[in-house]
Amino acid sequence: MSNKPALTVDVVSDVVCPWCFLGMRNLQRAQAAVTDIDVTIRWRPYQLDPAIPPEGLDRTTYMVQKFGSPERIKAAHDRLREMGAAAGIAFDFEAITISPNTLDAHRVIRWAAVEGNGMQTPVVERLFQLYFEEGQNIGDHAVLVAAARASGMDAAVVQTLLPTTADRDEVKAEVETAQQMGITGVPCFLLEGRYALMGAQPPEALADAIAKVSEAKERGELDAAG
Repeated sequence: MSNKPALTVDVVSDVVCPWCFLGMRNLQRAQAAVTDIDVTIRWRPYQLDPAIPPEGLDRTTYMVQKFGSPERIKAAHDRLREMGAAAGIAFDFEAITISPNTLDAHRVIRWAAVEGNGMQTPVVERLFQLYFEEGQNIGDHAVLVAAARASGMDAAVVQTLLPTTADRDEVKAEVETAQQMGITGVPCFLLEGRYALMGAQPPEALADAIAKVSEAKERGELDAAG
């Protein structure tokens, strides 16, 4: 058993959010910088657009309707590509043809938590890669099963559960809880369930927050505040 101080970071995110992909990479770098703290990362669901039908929507049409002109979208993508390159992400927005509903992806992420052994982060990372770097439809069950298998999950269980209603209501309830907490954008990093950092914070900011909250926890100040 580790003698290092322990701290939990809940990341509220959606797997079709490019800022969340950046946030994941930044959190990984922050975690590598605070080796004296045992950081547990848990991924919590959020849906930027739960109204997208299960089969998804044409990506180009959807983006123009949601964000305006192709010129505005290109400018945003160019900025994200530059930031992504610095974080080791090869964004390929042109490869994406479908804007998916992410409910089923979040169900798979939830099941990854049940399997334990830090399974959630590899699954989340693979889903980000499939969507943003490979242009895959992460609303497609076959893609989700393959992602689960590649991440080390029991793919047969995922394949059996996806066509059912298992955990759909639970994921929706978690999203509603996040909204009730005032979370209106992602990523949102919740440290020890008390301190929130919004947006794709740089690694240094995340590492600093983790260290400070860990120190406060060690001094018993979090308990006192409860």
